[in-house]
Amino acid sequence: MNERTDLGELQAALRTAGDIAFDQEKPSGEQAEVLVGELRRALAAAQALTGDGGATGCREHPQGAVDPLFGDKEDPLPAGWGKCLLCNDRRRRASTRRRQMR
Repeated sequence: MNERTDLGELQAALRTAGDIAFDQEKPSGEQAEVLVGELRRALAAAQALTGDGGATGCREHPQGAVDPLFGDKEDPLPAGWGKCLLCNDRRRRASTRRRQMR
């Protein structure tokens, strides 16, 4: 995402969370789950605005898991792959699909 998209995401998440949190009634179980989800979405968008790539260095999954093969000398990742396990897994699945289609 870019900064403009991140800011829009942050604002939308905070508006939704605010609507639930500042309602006259205490949030129901389902509303509380939505509130937690929106606060997490707001946090992720705010972290993206800092430019900090997190442990993964990935803009899409800054708080994602680091690929255990990253830096492995015996079984290195292909050139151009980063630390993000989620992105690398997506690449693995895509390359497997390409091989199956041949």
